[in-house]
Amino acid sequence: MVVASGLEVLCATRLDLCRGRRVSVLCHPASVDTQLVHIVDRLMASGVRPVRLFGPEHGVWGEAQDMVSVQGDRHGRTGIAVTSLYGQSLESLQPSQEALADSDVLLIDLQDIGCRYYTFIWTMALSMQAAVRAGVAVVVLDRPNPIGGSEIEGGEVEPGYESFVGLGSLPARHGLTIGEVALLVRAGIPWGGPRFASPLDLDLTVVPMQGWLRRDSFEATGLPWIMPSPNMPTVDTAFVYPGLCLIEGTNLSEGRGTTRPFEIIGAPFLDGTRLAERLASHRLRGVHFRPLCFRPTFHKFAGQICGGIQVHVTDRTGFDPYRCGVAILRELHALCGDAFRWRNEPYEFVSDRLAIDLLTGGDAIRTGIERGFTLDELEATWLPAQRRFAEQRQPFLLY
Repeated sequence: MVVASGLEVLCATRLDLCRGRRVSVLCHPASVDTQLVHIVDRLMASGVRPVRLFGPEHGVWGEAQDMVSVQGDRHGRTGIAVTSLYGQSLESLQPSQEALADSDVLLIDLQDIGCRYYTFIWTMALSMQAAVRAGVAVVVLDRPNPIGGSEIEGGEVEPGYESFVGLGSLPARHGLTIGEVALLVRAGIPWGGPRFASPLDLDLTVVPMQGWLRRDSFEATGLPWIMPSPNMPTVDTAFVYPGLCLIEGTNLSEGRGTTRPFEIIGAPFLDGTRLAERLASHRLRGVHFRPLCFRPTFHKFAGQICGGIQVHVTDRTGFDPYRCGVAILRELHALCGDAFRWRNEPYEFVSDRLAIDLLTGGDAIRTGIERGFTLDELEATWLPAQRRFAEQRQPFLLY
C-alpha cells in the first residue's frame, strides 16, 4: 500500500489552493513526495514558485543539532529567501509580520513524529498565530503519525510549565497527525496554559492524506522515511522518543553522538547491567533492555566511555514508551546516587523551570521519583488527564 501524503494530494487535485497566490512554505528535509522529490521542486514543476521558505528547528535542510540557532539564508538552487524560525530568542520562533508581508498563503509540510516535545507542531502553531495577524491563509499538508494514531500517553502541561516542548497542553504521545493538531490549535486548547486557549480566526485548510488508517505502521504506508531531524534516523527512534527524550532532563546521555540516539542511554558512572536488571523487574510490555558500553562522538560525555543500555522494542503494539521512560528515570535516580542530577541549565528558552518538569508538563513526576513512588503511583499522576484527552480529541480526528 502507498498512502498519498497531503503533498501528493495537493499536487494531484488541490493546486487551486496555490495558483495565482503568493505562496510561502514552511518545510524541512522530510517534505518530499513518494519519489523523494522535495516540496520546493515539486511545486516549481507544477508552476508554483514559492516566494519564501521558512525553516523550523534544525533548518530547512536539517543540518543543525538540537537547540542550535539557525540563520536565514537563500535556497541554493533557486535563490528563494529562507527565514529561520529557530534563532536565539522566543521571538525568533514565530514568523514576523515583515516576513509574511509578501505572502497570501503559508503552506506547511512537516513530518511530525507524534510527540509533544518534538517542536515542529509548536512552530506550526506559532506560525498559525502569526498568519492571523498578517491576514495570511494557512494550508497544512497532512502526513502520517509514524508511531500510530490510536495510542495516547501522558498528562497535561500545567499552567506555568509552558515551553517550546509544550506551548499547549497535549499528552507526551498525542496520537494525532500534524493536520489534526492544526485543527485543534485553531479551535483552541482549553486545558493547560493560556497561549493557545482561545480559538484562532484563521483561514485554515488541511489537505488530508488518502489511504491512511490510524492503526497503520509507518512501513505499511509505503512512504519513504526521511530523517526529519538529525537525531531521528529511523522509525524505531520515533517509537522510543516519547519516553527516552525524558533523559534530556537529566545529566545522562540520551545517545546523541551515537548511531542510535534515544535508543541508547548512559553515563560514565552508570552500571548498565544493574540498570537492565532493575528495569526487567518491572515486566514492561514489548521491550527488552540490553546492557552495553558506548562512546559518544559529541554532546554529553563526548569521547568518554559510558555504561548504559539499549532499548529494544520487541512489540510496538504493546510498548508504552512514556511509562518506559518514567521507569528508566525512576531506576536511574535510585541506582546512581549523588552522581545523578536533574538538568538545571536553560532548556528551550526557559531558565526558571527544570527541563524534566517542562518535558513532563509539571513537577509531579520528578517529585514522585524523589519521594520513592512506585511506577504505578507515578502513572496515576497522568492517567486522568490522558483519559480526558482521549475524549477531547475526538472532534478533530480526520481518519
